[in-house]
Amino acid sequence: MDADDGMMDGSHQSGSTGEESAGDQAPVSAARRTLLIGAVASSAVISIRPALAQTAGSVLNCQIPVPERGKGMYIDPTGKLVAPDTPGAFPPSPRDFTGEEVRQALQGRNLPGTTREQSQAYLNYIRKLQNGQSGFTCYASLQMPRR
Repeated sequence: MDADDGMMDGSHQSGSTGEESAGDQAPVSAARRTLLIGAVASSAVISIRPALAQTAGSVLNCQIPVPERGKGMYIDPTGKLVAPDTPGAFPPSPRDFTGEEVRQALQGRNLPGTTREQSQAYLNYIRKLQNGQSGFTCYASLQMPRR
């Protein structure tokens, strides 16, 4: 291997005749393509990973109100909205729960500031959320598998 073989731009040092065969350019061209593909692939990985991390972080910080504000309803043990005077019903949570708090509660912990029964009633309500209700998108995001 001589010194000219390592040059990527196909140019030769002194003694070059200016005429190059197609065989000399093929390895240089292939090497350039390989480097270009590698550069594109690494920049894609660098730009996608932070986006995925940001998405995961936003899911854990999203908010789920229990129940939606302004309803004036309580929650029975099955998670159904009921009138405030219903026996065994729980008052609305004084604050929204984060996605992380709900995720932990779904794994067996209580929601912060609740009794075991109250936490289960709130979780039952959250499980029944449907598209268009406050907190649905946050809860749906918690259900997606993580990689």
